[in-house]
Order: sequence, then structure tokens, then C-alpha cells
Amino acid sequence: MSILINKDTRVVVQGITGREGAFHSDRMLEYGTKVVAGVTPGKGGTTYNSVPVFGGVHGAVKETGANTSIIFVPAPFAADAVVESADAGIGLVVCITDGIPTLDMIRVVNYLKGKGTRLIGPNCPGLISPGEAKVGIMPAEVYQEGPIGVISRSGTLTYETCDLITRAGSGVSTCIGVGGDPIIGTRFLDVLKLFRDDEETRVVVLIGEIGGSDEETAAAYLRESNYPKPVVSFISGRSAPPGKRMGHAGAIISGGTGTPQAKVKAFEGAGVPVGNTLEEVVQLAMERLR
Repeated sequence: MSILINKDTRVVVQGITGREGAFHSDRMLEYGTKVVAGVTPGKGGTTYNSVPVFGGVHGAVKETGANTSIIFVPAPFAADAVVESADAGIGLVVCITDGIPTLDMIRVVNYLKGKGTRLIGPNCPGLISPGEAKVGIMPAEVYQEGPIGVISRSGTLTYETCDLITRAGSGVSTCIGVGGDPIIGTRFLDVLKLFRDDEETRVVVLIGEIGGSDEETAAAYLRESNYPKPVVSFISGRSAPPGKRMGHAGAIISGGTGTPQAKVKAFEGAGVPVGNTLEEVVQLAMERLR
């Protein structure tokens, strides 16, 4: 079983005729994802790789029944692309674009409240449910079906972890990269709740990183909610020198919050083991499947 996407997911690609949009649309189609429409202003009525292209999301939804959007729109216009999808009735929006101004994202997240639209990202790799659908930019060949749910802020660490899970002889129910920006649509806490209710997900792997407080919030939820499934974790950035500016915009430390030590302490206090390496994290997950 999967969360958020499956074989019936119908995807519209915003920015399908751009370099990144075209490349990853091809990869999603190859995987079997139902990419039913693309959107590029001024190119309505054309096609890309047999996919009809529309001038706006409203027309794409009306004509194709698209229910999920993936955004490859340049940063200055990406926030408006999210709003356009929400106004068109899209239920799930995956925003791959990075470099979106924080003030734009504050506006978007507030706008989405009460709209019935879930946002994944921005600055994220998207999500994949192996054997069902891929709505993102991850390399599909490292994934196979299985009972482990994966949540991560880091794209590269996500791919490495899922490759290790596959090599260990297991697989993934759904893998979601939530993004590394300070303002994102869906957080660890939200995905933990979705995995909690998914009967096929037996273990959850949570990959956090230095900066922000999302991991501490998730740890508090796990500690207080008597979470019914085993969770194991990895926190990257533990070797970062104090005061060093990190790559992700969300990698900001404020006082004692956001340090890797604080995150490790929070998870261990919630009974969540924290691996020192990705290999160790996967081993911890495999042990909990037995």
C-alpha cells in the first residue's frame, strides 16, 4: 500500500517544456506514472512526448482530470504556480523548484490553509511509491516495493538510504522528500501521521539534518502519542564545525535548537534509535522487521 500517490494518480507537469520538466516527465512516464497533461503558458494546444500541453492548470484539470501537480517552474514564478494548482482543485502539489524566496512561501502556505491542497516541498525530490507511481526526480532504479516508509529532508541521503534498503533485501512503501527550506508545506509530523495509518508500512526511517526544529517537533509527537510503529533515525551534519553556514536554507541553528546534538537527544528521549551511519540506520530498520 502507498500514501498520497498510487497507480490512479493523474499528474500535470507545470513547466513540462523546460529542460528539467521535460527530462523528468520522460522519467516519470517511463516508470509508468500517469502524466496526463503539461502546462506551459503560451504553448497550449501543443504536445510533449504525446502529452497534451495546456496554457494553464485549470484547462488541464478540466480536460484530463489531473489530481496531482509537479512543478518545475523557475523560482520567481513557482509560488504563483502552486497557487494556480490549488485554485484549480489539485489535491497534491509537489514543488521541485529551489531558491523560492521565503516571503513567497509564507504567502503560499497561508493561502493553502483550508484549500484542501497538500504541498510537498519546495526544494525537494518529490515522492515515490515503488510499483505504483513516481512524482519526483529520484532515480527509480534504487527503489523496490517493501514495508519501510522513508521521510527525509535531504534528496541525496534519501537515494542512498533507499538503495541500501534494496541491497539489504527489503523495500519501501512510500518515500517522501519533504525539502530543506525553512518554509515547507508538509513536515515530518504530517508524514508520520500518514504512515501511522498505512497498514503496509511496518517501520519508518526518518532522515533529518542540522538546522530548524522539525525533527524536535516530530520527536515530541512520537514521545507523547505512543506511536504504534518502530521509527529509526539519522541526523546529518553532526560533524559540521560551529558557526559554519550550511547548504540548505533550512539549516539554521537558533540557540540550542537545530543543533544535531539537540535532535539526537530529542529522538533518543522519544525512544527512537539514531544511527551513526546510513548503513547502521538501515540495519536498525531491518532488525525491527523481524
